[in-house]
Amino acid sequence: MSSLVHMYLKCNRIDDAQKLFDGMCDRDVIVWSAMIAGYSRLGNVDRAKEVFCEMRKEGVEPNLVSWNGMIAGFGNVGLYDEAVRLFHEMVSEGFLPDGSTVSCVLPGVGNLEDVLMGKQVHGYVIKLGLESDKYVVSALLDMYGRCGCAPEMSRVFDEIDQTEIGSLNAFLTGLSRNGLVDTALDVFKKFKAGELELNVVTWTSIIASCVQNGKDMEALELFRDMQADGVEPNAVTIPSLIPACGNISALTHGKEIHCFSLRKGIFDDVYVGSALIDMYANCGRIRLSQNCFDEMPFRNLVSWNSIMSGYAMHGKAKETIEMFHMMLQSGQKPDSITFTSVLSACTQNGLTEEGWHYFNSMSKEYDVKPKMEHYACMVTLLSRVGKLEEAYSIIKEMPFEPDACVWGALLSSCRVHHNLSLGEIAAEKLFVLEPDNPGNYILLSNIYASKGMWDEENRVRDMMKSKGLQKNPGCSWIEIGHRVHTLVSGDKSHPQMKEILEKSEKLSIEIKESGCLPMTKSVLQDVEEQDKEQILCGHSEKLAVVLGLINTSPGQPLQVIKNLRICDDCHAVIKVISRLEGREIFVRDTNRFHHFKEGVCSCADFCIYYMPPTVIPGGDLVKVRRTFCIISNSTNVAEVFGRKFAMTTSLITCKPSVHLSTETDYKEVGAESSEGGKEDIDNY
Repeated sequence: MSSLVHMYLKCNRIDDAQKLFDGMCDRDVIVWSAMIAGYSRLGNVDRAKEVFCEMRKEGVEPNLVSWNGMIAGFGNVGLYDEAVRLFHEMVSEGFLPDGSTVSCVLPGVGNLEDVLMGKQVHGYVIKLGLESDKYVVSALLDMYGRCGCAPEMSRVFDEIDQTEIGSLNAFLTGLSRNGLVDTALDVFKKFKAGELELNVVTWTSIIASCVQNGKDMEALELFRDMQADGVEPNAVTIPSLIPACGNISALTHGKEIHCFSLRKGIFDDVYVGSALIDMYANCGRIRLSQNCFDEMPFRNLVSWNSIMSGYAMHGKAKETIEMFHMMLQSGQKPDSITFTSVLSACTQNGLTEEGWHYFNSMSKEYDVKPKMEHYACMVTLLSRVGKLEEAYSIIKEMPFEPDACVWGALLSSCRVHHNLSLGEIAAEKLFVLEPDNPGNYILLSNIYASKGMWDEENRVRDMMKSKGLQKNPGCSWIEIGHRVHTLVSGDKSHPQMKEILEKSEKLSIEIKESGCLPMTKSVLQDVEEQDKEQILCGHSEKLAVVLGLINTSPGQPLQVIKNLRICDDCHAVIKVISRLEGREIFVRDTNRFHHFKEGVCSCADFCIYYMPPTVIPGGDLVKVRRTFCIISNSTNVAEVFGRKFAMTTSLITCKPSVHLSTETDYKEVGAESSEGGKEDIDNY
């Protein structure tokens, strides 16, 4: 009977094993322990605990295998506190842990980041002579890595037999978790040059390490080396690598990896599919993201969050909200990441009512407690539409201390709306929270500069200098063929810079002739107008776009990434370039995606020019709140956009300062959408 119970448990036929177990007259600790381990292995820790308690009630005392089964079960389902508690209880009853015990409890200790407890377990390892157990060593390395104890982790690795591949993999992962990617690469290269045969886990670990630490090009190179060495990537390698393509908008590489996943039959893996959704969205191809989503044989929460995040990144509030309700209809429950995407989409489109609705519904309807990022979204949403005082009230009423992200959202909007008083409050908070972040000083100095307060502006700049801080230079990337080019504002070291400047000069003349003048107000420096124009010409996103025009065939789309927010002047200029050159141009900045086509941007200039009117003559604020158009003298026509939800007959047009002057700042116009006009905007 006992052997049959073990057989059923090995086959995961737990119900059959339970029936046999219930019919046994003589049940020793071995068969009890087997049942406990069986339920634990299947994740049914509640039933495992019941069996454990029943065993003790019948007078059968647990052995080490029983305890190990319980500790492993709770650790496997993420109940790390309970796993550690059981370990303490086991030791208090006189049991000494073995290698299995240590290997089971250390992952829980690492996830709890309880380094003191970890060192106590390490003491047992030394006391019991388990330093040569490869599973114990890997667990120790993993624990120290999760606890942020890189020196202790390195000491453990230096003292072991370094011919064990599992220990190397754990060490590389630990270095990555602690941001020591350069050290990880050095260790990897050392062992690659040696006699130890690296497996797919090793390669995947170092690739993931590079991606997580911003070394995306290195990750792609390692992937090529991995294949050249004859190591077959698996369903873990691919989703670890795909984000590298999205991070630098390497669409060509991303498509190649997509094809690779199809050839190897791993596209159906839910995490591979979700990573591809995210990659295409990051590369500006949201339709391809939707195609990947539609083709997935099954979806989980990660898949839904990926597609919603993609739509939110592109400012598509309607689609984001539609996907949210489709997810609910499918039976999938939202989590905090879901609501971050929904609120972000509302933020990108200035949808304050919708934003409040979803924010308030989080805890009331879905039992999701708002976190810092959700409050940051609401602060950004209200600030962007000019409700700075309301945003400040949210900050003061938050149930926890606001972080730099929240104060940064307020300060950024104070810069846009020239609110000095709140800007100074936010800046003072940020100087404490992020004393070494130059961006906060730049934002405050820009507020002073916009008001002509040059003495105050210089004072803030002097504060930066005294701290040794420098403004992060504007940097843009563009993929041409299989190569990613980097352009830096003001830097002329690119080998094609002469051609770039010549093409820029020609475009500048055409752009001015079209009626779009340099937006010198964007340059908040006390210099002459001619110098301001020169500064604007050297912005990295413009240089990247021109480089793309030079090196690609007519009509080919261009994809640019920028490390900062796109400035007002560059936004206006790239709009005109898209029309003059007949190109689709995708620019991803720190806020969102901008899809330029035929002189129009998918953001409808909301992020650049939006100024909510206080009085709307003869209009309905609730309707026009979502809909507005920009009169653009660069195209000599009124660019009328549907703001995703409704096309009204009365729209507000706001005069952008970049263009030739109009008679009034706000003008009510009648707008009739041409056939298919709304679809053109919504399908960007």
